[in-house]
Amino acid sequence: MDAACNVYWLGLVPYDEAWQHQNRLAAEIAAGRQPPTLLLLEHPHTYTFGRSGHIENLLWDEAELARRGVTVQWVDRGGDVTYHGPGQLVGYPLLSLGAMKMEVEAGQDTARLPQADYIGYLRNLEVTLIAALSRLGVTSVQLPGLTGVWVQSGSESQPAKIAAIGIKVDARGVTRHGFALNVNPDMSYWDGIVGCGLKEYPVTSLAELLDWVPSMPEVKEALTDAFGKVFAYRMVTITLPVLP
Repeated sequence: MDAACNVYWLGLVPYDEAWQHQNRLAAEIAAGRQPPTLLLLEHPHTYTFGRSGHIENLLWDEAELARRGVTVQWVDRGGDVTYHGPGQLVGYPLLSLGAMKMEVEAGQDTARLPQADYIGYLRNLEVTLIAALSRLGVTSVQLPGLTGVWVQSGSESQPAKIAAIGIKVDARGVTRHGFALNVNPDMSYWDGIVGCGLKEYPVTSLAELLDWVPSMPEVKEALTDAFGKVFAYRMVTITLPVLP
């Protein structure tokens, strides 16, 4: 029987609070006191910069950020800047990849996985999102050399990103951060950044692609089912929004 993975729906959660949940649960998973866990949630308007972030990709000044109610966070995931906000389904898988041999930098809480394993985990997240989107009626793809999930959006010559991915694997082999799938967010907030540092690629959402907008519960169900199949977990949904 597949191992169990707990799924928590947390609702609208400030970024700092979700980050604290990740850190605490990752420590519990590393110690064997918590099963693999998938946190599903939405964030208030937030721009996050990863380890490859460039401040010049933030286009709004402090006054505009304040007017639009956006907070800015520098975090320890990979990648550049992205947006999180209401109407976007964010997923933070906390999985133990500790069976793999890792090179740990002295004095750092970061491990370097063998590239094939690290990239393989990223690709599996993309496959999960592609399967969930297919169930919702959207055909999406992976693009060689680029992280995330992409669709051909209307008359745009370039494919559009519908889901962003940025992760970390800590020194104990537990994954942090994850993916953000655009369901029905306010797309104007992407005007404030050069998303992922990619000027030439547009961003889209399910609401822009479909005549009907699936509800967040429908998207969560599709995503959870796909995640369990791709990662070979028996998904156990925790109905109360209370973490252990």
